[in-house]
Amino acid sequence: MNNKFTIAIVCGKLGGVDGVSLEVDKWINVFLSLGHSVFTIAGKYASELPSIPKKNQILLDEIAFDHATQLNYEKLVFPYLTNNHRRLTEKQIDGVATELMTKGSVVASKMYEILQNYNIDVIIAENTNAMPMTLLGGIAVYELVKENRVATIFHHHDFWWERSRFSNNYIEPLLNDIMPPSDLGIEHVVLTSYAEHILRSIKRVQPIIIPNCEDFRNSVTLDDYNSTFREDFGFKDDDILVVQPTRIVRRKRIEDSVELLGRFIKKYPLYKTKIQYIISLYQGDEQDNDYINEITRLAAKREIPLHLISERVASVRGNDKDGKKMYTNRDVIVNADLITYLPIWEGFGNALLEAIAARVPVITTTYLVYKTDIRVVGLRNIEIRDQYTEDGKLIIQDKVLDDIYYILTHPEVREEMIHNNYNVANVEFGFETLSSRLKYLLFHYSDEIRASRKRLLKSKINYSV
Repeated sequence: MNNKFTIAIVCGKLGGVDGVSLEVDKWINVFLSLGHSVFTIAGKYASELPSIPKKNQILLDEIAFDHATQLNYEKLVFPYLTNNHRRLTEKQIDGVATELMTKGSVVASKMYEILQNYNIDVIIAENTNAMPMTLLGGIAVYELVKENRVATIFHHHDFWWERSRFSNNYIEPLLNDIMPPSDLGIEHVVLTSYAEHILRSIKRVQPIIIPNCEDFRNSVTLDDYNSTFREDFGFKDDDILVVQPTRIVRRKRIEDSVELLGRFIKKYPLYKTKIQYIISLYQGDEQDNDYINEITRLAAKREIPLHLISERVASVRGNDKDGKKMYTNRDVIVNADLITYLPIWEGFGNALLEAIAARVPVITTTYLVYKTDIRVVGLRNIEIRDQYTEDGKLIIQDKVLDDIYYILTHPEVREEMIHNNYNVANVEFGFETLSSRLKYLLFHYSDEIRASRKRLLKSKINYSV
């Protein structure tokens, strides 16, 4: 019995520094180590994937987040995405839904042809049917499941109803059907016990939990390449580098981190000339320039030096067009003295694991998933309770400022904290955990995968005839 499979990972965008792209890279590495073959089907590649041959990286631009068709329908059906939104009549809404399904079916046909050409046994749909960032991609995967009975594992990172910009929409019946579907013969993977509970309650399915993981055995350290980071950006050896290792999106609540640092230097003025605040990644897929301006103005008001360095951060090391070094997000993190991570909501917390792997202390809010699935394993961070004022500001207790000062002035306590976190996270969220859970996932789903393989082979024979 052949237990080695040919896997196709489907996603609107890959090769970036976003959480989905990073997690896909990890899954690919584990699948390859287990002897499986891997292809990817993406609407866009921010950079070439290093783990698989370029010929295995298939482009299907209709499923890209920024494809013209996607952007056009986003403006039509999601009122929160534009300030100049026009209301649709019921007839218009029905027409839009019909158009989407028709165009999605065309994409499904193209995707199915790819599966036939490359003898794909199973597809893994990365957030395509959880967030409507690629409507045609989500519809196409749904059609493959429903019409062609292709073995499909849906890997959900977060859900559309958790985001206000998507929860208010004109196509809720369509989203309820396909994001995600609950048909028999498919498998669902979620990141947390909370997501498992929600999906089980709403869709009456039994998802498997596979948390975000990190390769702790090969974690980033200061080396000849990244040790030039401070000098490269003009930072002094005694500067305190505080890094926000995320995209610039509102749910990351970066303004709370700026307020925190403003209060810290006010209470401990010795650090006023030493704190340097770095945001390492880009503004995200929401394209919210107003938010960047708000953060910049607030940092100036609180007298916090702010450095936006996303143009020098990539998924792999290299040089930009001017010959300057490109650093990975992990290279930036390992140079930090502190990490700020104060989201109001996260699907899990990739950046948190990256910081722990790099042995850097983290200041974090106790957001929901942190409380239910991360903190409970025994991690020790500088925590701020997820409590907010009536006007939405994070309540920051003075004790947090003292805790930051204590960590900065007591290296032995810092070492104990990061050593504990590294060891605990390595056990709970390391590649060994990821490997064992992916083994279980494929074994649990193997009968359906083999049946799908037979159906695909039969379809190729019939097609050739």
